Amino acid sequence: MRWVVVPLLVLVPLGYVLISAAQSRGAGADAQKAAAARHLTWVVPSELQRRIYQVPIPDRTVHDGFLETNSWDTSTLYCQFTTTSGGLDTFLAGLGTSRAALKEGKLAISDQQAAQVDWNFHVPGHYWSGMSTHQVGDKPDHDITVDLTHPDTPVVYVVSTVNFQHGFGGG
Repeated sequence: MRWVVVPLLVLVPLGYVLISAAQSRGAGADAQKAAAARHLTWVVPSELQRRIYQVPIPDRTVHDGFLETNSWDTSTLYCQFTTTSGGLDTFLAGLGTSRAALKEGKLAISDQQAAQVDWNFHVPGHYWSGMSTHQVGDKPDHDITVDLTHPDTPVVYVVSTVNFQHGFGGG
């Protein structure tokens, strides 16, 4: 009995440690790769990212892409997706606003912000609308530009910025 129990007491924890180490090493590499990204990653942002940056992407979107950048006091999520007319309304309602808040011809995302992810809003023949939301404290501000060239399939561009200084008594 001793020859069975003693090896099991040693081998089971050892196996657990080896599996945990392999998983931990893989997760670190994925996080490092994501942090080093400088271009859009062509997937929907994680649920956690959408919650932190308060970007309520509706269901059944296509051509989803995002980039997250972080500095000491500011974190920004650049996000784009193509949706339906109803999906645009759902997205805006999730932000507590509506299509009426979109200003025709307004490019709410600055050229500097757009350059971060190679967005070009100066394409002739496109119909743009935009809006910005600003919230107090450490809640995110949103700059939203929508390409309504094809009204049934609008392309939504969002820059959601969280400034941590505001929430901690800073500027």
